[in-house]
Amino acid sequence: MKKVPSFVERDPWLKPYLPKITARNNYVYQREKDLTGGKGSLTDFAAGHLYYGVHKEGGEWVFREWAPNATAIYLIGDFSEWKKRKEFAFTRISDNTWELHLAADQLHHKDLYKLFVEWPGGGGERIPAWTRRAVQDPDTLIFSAQIWDPPKTYVWKHAYARPPVAPLIYEAHVGMATEECRIGTFEEFRRNVLPRVVKAGYNTLQLMAIQEHPYYGSFGYHVSSFFAVSSRFGTPEDLKALIDEAHGYGLSVIMDLVHSHAVKNEIEGLGRYDGSPYQFFHNGPRREHVAWDSLCFNYGKPEVIHFLLSNCAFWLGEYHFDGFRFDGVTSMIYLDHGLGQNFTSYDMYYNQNQDENAIAYLALANKLIHEMRPDAITIAEDMSGMPGLAVPLKEGGYGFDYRLAMGTPDYWIKIIKEKADEQWNVSEMYHELTNRRKDEKNIGYVESHDQALVGDKTIAFRLMDKEMYENMSKHKQSLVIDRGMALHKMIRLVTI
Repeated sequence: MKKVPSFVERDPWLKPYLPKITARNNYVYQREKDLTGGKGSLTDFAAGHLYYGVHKEGGEWVFREWAPNATAIYLIGDFSEWKKRKEFAFTRISDNTWELHLAADQLHHKDLYKLFVEWPGGGGERIPAWTRRAVQDPDTLIFSAQIWDPPKTYVWKHAYARPPVAPLIYEAHVGMATEECRIGTFEEFRRNVLPRVVKAGYNTLQLMAIQEHPYYGSFGYHVSSFFAVSSRFGTPEDLKALIDEAHGYGLSVIMDLVHSHAVKNEIEGLGRYDGSPYQFFHNGPRREHVAWDSLCFNYGKPEVIHFLLSNCAFWLGEYHFDGFRFDGVTSMIYLDHGLGQNFTSYDMYYNQNQDENAIAYLALANKLIHEMRPDAITIAEDMSGMPGLAVPLKEGGYGFDYRLAMGTPDYWIKIIKEKADEQWNVSEMYHELTNRRKDEKNIGYVESHDQALVGDKTIAFRLMDKEMYENMSKHKQSLVIDRGMALHKMIRLVTI
């Protein structure tokens, strides 16, 4: 790493903050050294998914759980009549880790199970933190973990796609990618939508809502099982087939990764997993996200970093994703989550309102991802403009390849709502579309799910609204449709 980061050399206004920037970079270096013990790589460290959870080892089933506050753990399921039984009791093998060994014929593919965790003063059912499969009963709506051990493992047909020089991203929610009033599937998306994405000229597919989440209406952002593919859309093999076929088309596939917070649910999620409120999350007022009704990870705990880094490694290795869009980066890196801040001064990046542990985690996540896949794509959803966020680690930055140009969609909505067409100012547009850090790559976009779905409507609806229902036809003439189509095309063109 350079003594003076390159982004500081290029921006003289950052020179007064060099001591704080240097201290931040040194902390990242020290954090990695502490986690790895100064030996091995981050890839070696981020292998928790190969140890915890359920695995077949030496012809038997082995379960392992990290639960420091637990006093007892039982495996419950159909095999135990959903009762605690001595033969399914875990053994504590260290201060924090529990283990259970079962014969191979005691569990079978698709068996449902949970943990019953006991702690001082109480106990309760839990979905295992490292489970790779969770399913919801269609009648009771209760989630259970599921043994996933198909007779045939998926055989990949295509190599990883070569990453594009400039990503042209198609953002998709598989469940919503159907005309019918139901939840779509990976298989339907692969057959019906993927060819259209390719034909439209996109080179990158971004998939939302992959990690399991109890509430469908959260669009996948209130995650409960971080290592499990949402079973609403199909099986793990269905997702692999989708990614595999996308690679066959030459598409890169990136995942919308949620490490900024977690669902509050305790039975399905990680809240009070071992009976304590602070196993994965902060204790006290920092535990709950005031705006999102969710829980905030404690990035200062080595075990939490181990869990999250292992999660990055898992999705890259097991499902052949080509990278990630990191959700809610602004919320992660500021103690106040960036709420109500306008970020008009460099002081606001170095004024002790930053969560240095979260920043260190993001830097280490980027190092791990590019250690495993040097050509991987990482994108930061940040609206604060934190300097160095999309600068390589070796240059003193935090390692993201791109940052989202989050002000652009809001700008287009603003002028569509507030200005007549003849008042649109080309110089103003140029300024808004180029007002960003010149040494960091950006993803420009007109709209995403944040604008189109979350309490708002698409640009097309803003421009044409109800006219689309009856007059969007080549057999009808409508000035509203003609204007809307023309502006929609021009807006997308100049933004790209």
